[in-house]
Amino acid sequence: MRSIAAFVLLSAAITGGCSSEPVSEHSNTKQQEAKQQNNSPKTAAALAATVTTRGNGTKEVTNMLDTLVVVNKQRNMGADYEPPDLVEPNIPFSIEKKDPKKLMRKEAAAALEQLFAQAKEEHIDLVGQSAYRSYATQQAVFKRLTKKYGGEQEANKVSSHPGQSEHQTGLAIDITSHRMGFTLEEKFGETPEGIWLKEHAPKYGFIIRYPKGKEEITGYSYEPWHIRYVGKEAAQEIASKNSTLEEYLSQ
Repeated sequence: MRSIAAFVLLSAAITGGCSSEPVSEHSNTKQQEAKQQNNSPKTAAALAATVTTRGNGTKEVTNMLDTLVVVNKQRNMGADYEPPDLVEPNIPFSIEKKDPKKLMRKEAAAALEQLFAQAKEEHIDLVGQSAYRSYATQQAVFKRLTKKYGGEQEANKVSSHPGQSEHQTGLAIDITSHRMGFTLEEKFGETPEGIWLKEHAPKYGFIIRYPKGKEEITGYSYEPWHIRYVGKEAAQEIASKNSTLEEYLSQ
């Protein structure tokens, strides 16, 4: 049986991608309109215990330090939330200068270094593209995309509203490669690097957070570049069952 913390983390399917700005249009209307799954009374009660309701009715997550935390349109992070243990993992990034987008929570960063070390040993070219993004950074990203796509509704198909991006947790990172020209596209999943990442990430506690064919469960379109740290036990079980974080937490 999952602990009460696990039940607490299960939440509704979400709409809109979390990437800063993927090159390809990887969303469609059906996926973006994924409905919230019915939660059991036990799950609903647990969820209620880990959010606080603001004056405007928005629910804000209160258990942000849990490595299994789920953030989505129903479960927001506060504008001032920043993980307390952000560090820069020693891996190659697509950007050379110092940048907050290189940061991750300490536990996730250490695991990522081990993952990249094995990739290097096997001559697999992985490159970090974007990890932590603050509320303010996501706000700027969303504003830019709103202008680009002509409105918030269209922008929300490729990016999350500020406070609803998994990157703010410090547990997620987008991975690319030289082969991809450092871009984020679905075809990454078909490259040697993407195939290797999916196979080996769980050994180090990471999952492909938004897998192909699970859009109705996660609410996200397929993102083979977006990996999320959940810990080795959860990651390996999720991968072995070709499952998702939502399904893992509902067991």
